[in-house]
Amino acid sequence: MDVLDALVAGGWLMIPLLGCSLVATVIVIERLWTLRAQRIAPLGLGQEVCTLIAKGQVNLHWLESHSPLGSILAAGLRNARLGHEQVRARLQEAATAVIHDMERFLSPLGTIAAITPLIGLLGTVVGMIEVFSVIVSTDGVERTADLAGGISRALITTAAGLTVAIPALMFHRYFQRRVEDITVRMEEQAGLLVEFLAHHQGELTLAERHENERNDSEGHRESRMRRL
Repeated sequence: MDVLDALVAGGWLMIPLLGCSLVATVIVIERLWTLRAQRIAPLGLGQEVCTLIAKGQVNLHWLESHSPLGSILAAGLRNARLGHEQVRARLQEAATAVIHDMERFLSPLGTIAAITPLIGLLGTVVGMIEVFSVIVSTDGVERTADLAGGISRALITTAAGLTVAIPALMFHRYFQRRVEDITVRMEEQAGLLVEFLAHHQGELTLAERHENERNDSEGHRESRMRRL
């Protein structure tokens, strides 16, 4: 029995199972691409920001566009003059938003892992009901081949449901663990920034303009000086 025959034999309940399979596949591919630790929380970014602070060369626009971790650190730096408690609060708020984004689509993936075995079991129950309806018919005893075939077809939905649910559950747990690992990495680097600011004695210089805007401004200034 090939895949097409199995889909036909499983009945109409194979349609939601097939839909769940496609949705789960899309979510897994998207999350594998999105939940890359180096993209979200690059190693060494916290130390690099501390070095730039010491040199007075921190550009907040560059930091925000660098990575999600960079946007968290930038949110804390914007409130650095208000005290360390405000810095911690802003870091926590920004980190909550990033974690929420990392957990996107994990709930639907977990739901698919939970409901697909139930859909498969429902298909089996419906199939068995049809089988027993044949048994109670007048010629049911003579149709043993049809009964055996009906039972095998009824079990197809259960097998299909488990085939979808097992990988979905595995990837759901895997993505949850990856989110936890990335969160710990972000907490470590944010803590490094807070500790550095607590011991930083010099003046905190933050650039608010985008690098391109600064270059354009310098270009206009030089052009004006030439005209003068």
